Amino acid sequence: METARVKTPQQRQVVFLTILLLLGEAGTEAIRYSMPEETESGYLVANLAKDLGLKVGELATRGARIHHRGNKELLQLDAEDGNLLLKEKLDREDLCGATEPCVLHFQLILKNPVQFFQTDLQLTDINDHSPEFPHREMLLTIPESAQPGTVFPLKAAQDPDIGSNAVQNYTVSLNLHFHVVTHSRADGRKYPELVLDRALDREEQPELTLTLTAVDGGSPRRSGTTTVHVEVVDINDNAPQFVQSLYEVQVPENSPLDALVLTVSARDLDVGPYGNVAYSLFQGGEVSQPFVIDQVTGEIHLSRELDFEVTNRYNIEIAATDGGGLSSKCTVAVHLLDVNDNAPELTISTLTSPIPENSPETVVAVFSVFDLDSGDNGRMVCSIQNDLPFLLKSTFENYYTLVTEGPLDRESKSEYNITITVSDMGTPRLTTQHTITVQVSDVNDNTPAFTQSSYTLFVQENNSPALHIGTISATDSDSGSNAHITYSLLPTHDLKLPLSSLISINADNGQLFALRALDYEALQSFEFLVGATDQGSPALSSQVLVRVLVLDANDNAPFVLYPLQNASAPCTELLPRAAEPGYLVTKVVAVDRDSGQNAWLSFQLLKATEPGLFSVWAHNGEVRTSRLLSERDAPKHRLLLLVKDNGDPPRSASVTLHVLLVDGFSQPYLPLPEMSPDNEDLLTLYLVIALASVSSLFLLTVLLFVGMRLCRRARAASLGGCSAPEGHFPGHLVDISGTGTLSQSYQYEVCLTGDSGTGEFKFLKPMVSNLLLQDAGREVKESPHCRDSFVFN
Repeated sequence: METARVKTPQQRQVVFLTILLLLGEAGTEAIRYSMPEETESGYLVANLAKDLGLKVGELATRGARIHHRGNKELLQLDAEDGNLLLKEKLDREDLCGATEPCVLHFQLILKNPVQFFQTDLQLTDINDHSPEFPHREMLLTIPESAQPGTVFPLKAAQDPDIGSNAVQNYTVSLNLHFHVVTHSRADGRKYPELVLDRALDREEQPELTLTLTAVDGGSPRRSGTTTVHVEVVDINDNAPQFVQSLYEVQVPENSPLDALVLTVSARDLDVGPYGNVAYSLFQGGEVSQPFVIDQVTGEIHLSRELDFEVTNRYNIEIAATDGGGLSSKCTVAVHLLDVNDNAPELTISTLTSPIPENSPETVVAVFSVFDLDSGDNGRMVCSIQNDLPFLLKSTFENYYTLVTEGPLDRESKSEYNITITVSDMGTPRLTTQHTITVQVSDVNDNTPAFTQSSYTLFVQENNSPALHIGTISATDSDSGSNAHITYSLLPTHDLKLPLSSLISINADNGQLFALRALDYEALQSFEFLVGATDQGSPALSSQVLVRVLVLDANDNAPFVLYPLQNASAPCTELLPRAAEPGYLVTKVVAVDRDSGQNAWLSFQLLKATEPGLFSVWAHNGEVRTSRLLSERDAPKHRLLLLVKDNGDPPRSASVTLHVLLVDGFSQPYLPLPEMSPDNEDLLTLYLVIALASVSSLFLLTVLLFVGMRLCRRARAASLGGCSAPEGHFPGHLVDISGTGTLSQSYQYEVCLTGDSGTGEFKFLKPMVSNLLLQDAGREVKESPHCRDSFVFN
């Protein structure tokens, strides 16, 4: 066996309907091997790995495979050691017929990366067929007047072998009258002619029997025989003569049965029976030729269908024989015209599915196309749909690769149905379509997306522990584990916010739970971040802001700032007897730690010593006189007021007021109602002393106030020792409606207990007489009358 490298034919130019790019230059050299036909299966043809210069095992790792047109598995590749073995016994005559040389074309396809190699296997002929004549017997009718040297054509023997293994010589059995001469046709085949050596005498020997032997040139030689019967007839001195010795005609391969192919004509100068010409197929007959001839007219008709792809030319020998047995022959060359009757064939060699998304240019499939027709009928155009992100690339002599045009996106489309259309250039065009399905596998390229840009959740205070307060939801466009989302609370930047003790989240469904009861008065709202992470590799995550607003519940009763109900001594308000109706006696100051309507306070007079003398304004708590005072009115009154919020259910607190009627502010502060008129002079003296003391105290208070103001201005924003202590001081001093309990221009002094940090009220009272405070400004001042005190305007 010998190996040689030859150049393969230049690749055919292919017209593409889409833009095709070259995948890479494929090899242009072919590896050619030769071997005799009829070699037993398992025969080692060659070691491809060694001949291609590849390492042992590289064929296996690169997915090597052998492909032959029509997917006939004639050869078998052992990818591990690179041996190319014969899979079955090959018959040259079946595979190639009369074609010489007989070359089988194979392609070696390597994947990862894709590479092609052309492999040619030439089958050499062996002498495995004997010559065989068309008939076991031949009949020759020779007139006795035939002269020595006359030539009589004989039918040739058929031998499927070629070259020296075909028929090389003809011999005839020993006789006195004839010998055989062997001639060669233009195609190299041998045919015999019988030559008359000695004149025949019908009366001496009316017939002769000869044995014609055909011998091939093989080793060992093979032969075939036929019997030639020679019948000697009376004289007929003119043989028929054809008008043309060679006829040529072109016939389309799709011609119908019994179609007229050609009419031959021969003339015989004899008259009578010797001038009647009969036509016949001289070589082959109806068995090997798809033609029949009319014996009388010489018309040649089609007897069976033609196929250009099987045989594209026929040589027919026609014999014309007269009534006296003389004959001549001519040759009819029938050329078949190819018709586009074979659709292109498409064979998928490799198919990759699924394809990971976001991958660069990827080989999806490798396939080959073939058309049995020739010329334009065999030229092909390959295409796919225009709206697909795929390209067709020509790689190697009717081999194509289907590649991705760029990265694919599974979230846009996860499956593609690609129809490969192969059309030839014949008329009419024939088309073959093959549809492949390509799946796109998921890559974790999408972060979880929350259904909202931020979440606001509302929780009623005093909730039960483990209360479900809301759900955070995110979606992921990926699939499988890449779309499985887990939720988590992200660390907060506010170190004072105990998030882990307030909120928990279900990692699987994003449900949020309040771990303990919330108090609106302690924490009105808080924020935190929730993260959503998928299970891809690497994992992707996103986060969203969650705001929790605590809704107020009416869980705090109103708190009375003035008058203090827990003071050691009750506070007594002074009311001049000359007061007009509507005179402001005092104002009840109350706050509510709740908010909204839960902090809207209303005031109601429940009980009074003198009904009808006093009234309270429901919205601001001002206690005023309803009428003029009379001598009959008691000097001391006790009022019971109710402070109620607007919650559901409402909460309330009660307030007790003590009012003392006086004739003027010179009257003693707390005169005893049972004092007798005898002590009026002494009381007047006490009042004068009291007024002097109050005036002195007032002057001292003004001086202290001015000093405190200067101190506070010097310390700017920091109140220092002159400022109010920090503590749980009620902040809801004015209701939402704008008619809060401290909306009027009145001053009250609020004194705290010794431990000012606790924020507990000790007492609250007017600083000076109501008559002196009618035009006081609205501001909070520090009071010199007690430590840690404030003045509300």
